[in-house]
Amino acid sequence: MNKLAIFGGKPLRVNLFEAHNTMGIEEQLAVEEVLKSGVLSKFLGCWHSDFYGGPKVQTFERMWAEKLNVSHAISVNSNTSGLITALGAVGIKPGDEVIVSPYTMTASAISPVFWGGVPIFADIDEDNFCLSAKSIEKKITKNTKAILVVHIFGHAADMDEIMELAKKYNLFVIEDAAQAPFGKYKDKYVGTIGHIGVFSLNYHKHIHTGEGGMITTNDSNLAERCQLIRNHGEAVVENKGVKNIDNIFGFNFRMPEMEAAIGIEQLKKFDDLLEKRIQNAKYLNEKLGVFNYLDVCIPKPYVKHCYYQQPMKYFAYKNGWLHRDKYLKVLIKELPSSYMRELDPLIGGGYTRPLYLQPVYQQKAINLYKHKKEDLDYSKGICPVVEKMHYEQLITHEFMRPSMGRQDLDDVVSAFYKVHENMQEIIERQNEI
Repeated sequence: MNKLAIFGGKPLRVNLFEAHNTMGIEEQLAVEEVLKSGVLSKFLGCWHSDFYGGPKVQTFERMWAEKLNVSHAISVNSNTSGLITALGAVGIKPGDEVIVSPYTMTASAISPVFWGGVPIFADIDEDNFCLSAKSIEKKITKNTKAILVVHIFGHAADMDEIMELAKKYNLFVIEDAAQAPFGKYKDKYVGTIGHIGVFSLNYHKHIHTGEGGMITTNDSNLAERCQLIRNHGEAVVENKGVKNIDNIFGFNFRMPEMEAAIGIEQLKKFDDLLEKRIQNAKYLNEKLGVFNYLDVCIPKPYVKHCYYQQPMKYFAYKNGWLHRDKYLKVLIKELPSSYMRELDPLIGGGYTRPLYLQPVYQQKAINLYKHKKEDLDYSKGICPVVEKMHYEQLITHEFMRPSMGRQDLDDVVSAFYKVHENMQEIIERQNEI
């Protein structure tokens, strides 16, 4: 057996993996075209033909809508602003409760607060790590107005059950599809099943524009409200003849022309990039599914997984009660990071700490309407599944990225096998780790 790096041996691989970089000559030429035009943005914050932005923005929106087979796509400058816009569009008001996931990027949960709404955390499903419909129903009250679903890691939530709840209790459903662009649930694109979908074009997503986002909906009224919230609606509603002006004020969430031009070229590449992720993930699942202490989390058969990250579950009781974090410390020593990420490993334990444990919730440092602080429970233990996943079982990695070739994947697999072959020593010396 080869000596483990954590105990002074040679790492299985020393050379950094290739960077995740989807930019090419096409994006460069598109940016040059915009620069030569001199029109870096064409939005006007008044009722005018340029209220909807410039030609690149409108082309990008049209392409996105056509690809998703949805009626409307509204570009924004981030997924965060898209979520704020969506919640404003469905009419969130002070005191309204929005059921959110505790296991996602922080913006997903905090976005209701911009309208005076109150985030209410439901637990996740331990099979797909998305909001659990059973947990959602337990959190519904007379103040609940919406459910904000996150398709985490690229796997769709169980949308049939969630939409049934929405119908039963007359709730809006916002889909945060930041990590699942063009993923599918039972032949429907995520982001098109609920009332509004929101996508991310942040630099580390599947495709990106540096920063940016896209909102989708089949509801013309909601689309108009999103457009108004995006672009100084209070200055537009009078001349446009808009009657319902609740929540229509004040934001500049507009996407510039240069980002839209990049997005157009990125969108053309998307199918190939996603297929590479899927094939890489399938290969890793086949090779790593042999270890009885790892569950490689095969996607549901009716889901097209987008693999923003690839999750696995680790069971310490099947591996000499070696804690997941110690197992990962040994594994990380065998594998390098990648260019542009030199100091950050491509694999880790858990994802984000359960959001309700952040200071903003622990100290209840949000404006509350119709609620007393003591009535809100953000204590540790309110979502036992997410805490078990985060602190004990879940492993997430990025080894399935499109930049990873077969030899790269084989190095990853070999590192897992090397650790496995030395497991008895690891267990015996775990106090040294």
